[in-house]
Amino acid sequence: MNIGIFTDTYYPQVSGVATSIKTLKDQLESRGNHVYIFTTTDPKIPSGEYEKNIFRFTSIPFISFTDRRIAIRGLFRAYQVAKELQLDIVHTQTEFSMGWIGKFVAKNLGIPCLHTYHTMYEDYLHYVARGKLLKPRHVKEMSRSFCYHMTGIIAPSDRVLTTLEGYGIKSPITVIPTGVSLQKFQAPVRIDVRKKYQISSQRPLILTLSRLAYEKDIDRLIAALPRACAKEPKLLLMIVGDGPAREDLEKQVNKLKMQSHVIFTGEISNEQVADYYHAANLFVSTSVSESQGLTYIEALASGLRVVTTHSPYTDQLLNDQDFGVVFDNLSTLPELIVKYLKMSKKPISQTKLTPKLAKISADDFGKRVLNFYQDCQVMYEKAKEANHSSEVG
Repeated sequence: MNIGIFTDTYYPQVSGVATSIKTLKDQLESRGNHVYIFTTTDPKIPSGEYEKNIFRFTSIPFISFTDRRIAIRGLFRAYQVAKELQLDIVHTQTEFSMGWIGKFVAKNLGIPCLHTYHTMYEDYLHYVARGKLLKPRHVKEMSRSFCYHMTGIIAPSDRVLTTLEGYGIKSPITVIPTGVSLQKFQAPVRIDVRKKYQISSQRPLILTLSRLAYEKDIDRLIAALPRACAKEPKLLLMIVGDGPAREDLEKQVNKLKMQSHVIFTGEISNEQVADYYHAANLFVSTSVSESQGLTYIEALASGLRVVTTHSPYTDQLLNDQDFGVVFDNLSTLPELIVKYLKMSKKPISQTKLTPKLAKISADDFGKRVLNFYQDCQVMYEKAKEANHSSEVG
């Protein structure tokens, strides 16, 4: 099968969406398919540099998300390239520029168009005119417009499914969580992270890893740190990532006089991520905006327990206290951190973990997406035949 993935975000950009697409690409290719990425130009990729099966389109920084890009031309070039590649299916991964280009290509080639809805935009409205310009109803209208006439839609979690159904979207939707490469997170450590940052092997280390954006709510974790340190004086928090909220988070740490308990690593490469999980004793997230939360399953794949906020997705993922725990009230977080740091002295039961990881593996993810592609091809042909019959009749 020749598959065209249309996305505004791809490597070398660091994001959950980019990771999800790379994982999907690898899985589809391992099953004998040909995958072509249609995406935006990136300052880190020299103009004209050859990247196998990747086509980049002229782009500019996207409004307040200056580290994200939006294509400003390429509609007909994308169509010509897709036609030459004889694409069988288009899979869009954005509701913006490259997504609309993907829809145009699929319609004009007469092939199915699927979409993965990654982002809960209502959590991001503050980025545009500080939330004064766009409202939730605008997100609903935008989402309905983009998803109209999609052959099928992939929701990474039940939360996304419920949201899309609430928007009144009629296209067939299936829930397929992004999987992770178990081999990547179970491979031998290449970088001794504790040595790199001069952290004693005995010092309890908690990790949070994400883009340092305001909607990730890392300030809530920092706010809970003094109380956690009162119970565990040697506690160290490692914040991995970079983004627009970093300066404010550093100021918060200074104001709380927690400098000796926090390390900001900045952005790290995707190839190094697994080593950071392996260096920690516990993964903690206080975000309430995740559509799925790829870092949670990366942590589990690394054998790391997770403490995070309550949601239908995390409730299901952490359905055994040996995997971790969810909380509703931030006041309980310090106690939970200390409790799970003590539990980290004993590994997660492999009897429990192995079947859990099988369900969140990249292999299962690739298999389910490919099956959905095939189902959508059948639905598309049936719809086309039905339209033809009605026109003849």
